[in-house]
Amino acid sequence: MQVIEMEIAMVADLVEELCGIVLDNSKGYLIESRLGGWAEAHGCNNFTEFCRKARNGDPTLRSRIIDAITTQETLFFRDSSPFEALKHKAIPELIDAKTGTTFSKRIRIWSAACSTGQEVYSIAMTLCELIPDILKWDIKILGTDISDSAVKQASLGRYAKHEIQRGMNPAFLQKYFVEGKDSWRVKDELRFFSSFQRRNLLEPFTNLGPFDIIFCRNVAIYFDATTKRNLFHRLTRQMTSDGYLFVGSSESLAEFGSQFVPQYHCRTIFYQPNKKTIMATA
Repeated sequence: MQVIEMEIAMVADLVEELCGIVLDNSKGYLIESRLGGWAEAHGCNNFTEFCRKARNGDPTLRSRIIDAITTQETLFFRDSSPFEALKHKAIPELIDAKTGTTFSKRIRIWSAACSTGQEVYSIAMTLCELIPDILKWDIKILGTDISDSAVKQASLGRYAKHEIQRGMNPAFLQKYFVEGKDSWRVKDELRFFSSFQRRNLLEPFTNLGPFDIIFCRNVAIYFDATTKRNLFHRLTRQMTSDGYLFVGSSESLAEFGSQFVPQYHCRTIFYQPNKKTIMATA
């Protein structure tokens, strides 16, 4: 189905309303390629009708729009440096800070926009390698994504062989996965720490947090400046006083206020927006 110029803005408004992604006038080809088939499948003669139907209470169509537009490109240990910083910096410091406290063995981590779950399980593997008696710890890793289909796959913890080969350490594959006929399944040891929910980052973060660590990587790059600023300020309110915030390698939060002081470790950048000693140096 072909999109006409006046419909591009209409579809762009709908997409931004649903998931915050900003589409400009050059994205007509993307609208046609990703949404044209669904428009026809839902009996629409044009994109004007398509937008009207999506806004008039068709949740299935809205879900399909989100799945089609959102980028679910991911792999295990994507951009390996954040996981190195997690292993050598964030987790050891958290463990030291919690020693002697009431909840000395409790760690809470949130992977926002987790796609099909590879980031969550990469975090879980990192923790298992670092903490020998991890089954005695109270550790929970939450993965959230706006895509229903992505959350479903993440919850199943089952990956095709081409998915598992991307970024996976062969030793970890043998240690943490079970091979099936045409896929690999995450072992229960990792699934024990991991849970998944459908969450829209534009909506209130009810019944979440506080988290010691938040990964929110490569999703806000699709938002406008105001939405991006609001997102990261809302994320800080879900973090502990010493919490770590990991963002994408091309993202900078320095413009969002004095509390966002970049820190560097293992070739990656992270933030501790609620830590008073960090804020004082801004």
